[in-house]
Amino acid sequence: MKQTEIIISGFGGQGVLFAGQVLAYAALDNGKEVTWIPSYGPEMRGGTANCTVVIADEEIGSPLVQYPPFVIALNLPSYDKYEPLMKPGGTLIVNSSMIDRGAQRQDIKTLFIPANEIAESIGDKRLTNMVTVGALLASMRELSLEAIEQALQGHLPARHKALLPKNHEALRQGFLMAQEQLQAA
Repeated sequence: MKQTEIIISGFGGQGVLFAGQVLAYAALDNGKEVTWIPSYGPEMRGGTANCTVVIADEEIGSPLVQYPPFVIALNLPSYDKYEPLMKPGGTLIVNSSMIDRGAQRQDIKTLFIPANEIAESIGDKRLTNMVTVGALLASMRELSLEAIEQALQGHLPARHKALLPKNHEALRQGFLMAQEQLQAA
């Protein structure tokens, strides 16, 4: 059974849970089995938030992830927590806009993406999560940019549909930056 495990972590208000939902919806829409488990502190905005997404070709035995092969760390506490837990050979997407230290491990790929700056250049700082999801897709072959764009189109609340073009741009810019870093390595 092919199974992909992803952890997305950051502060509440950074779109951590939504990023995980979009990955889960894209996988579901493409016929995959999926689990999505959110976790956040009682303070929500500003507190810690993370979610686990498991994508598989067959029924998922356990949604728990101990040694994730893929992590998106949107802030320093998330980077500090998940970098040591990652599976060797995994990929860590780091929001370098909020993290000021380099990689501690050499047995994983660490991609530093200035997600906040990219989101702001597109015109909305709330797009930081989509920048990092795009970067993740450059390393993860289970889902394509098009699958995520279709999931956004199909599952984004009507009141946010006007943001679709900016979400697509954020995904593509994150993807391209990660692709450049992977090719340079």
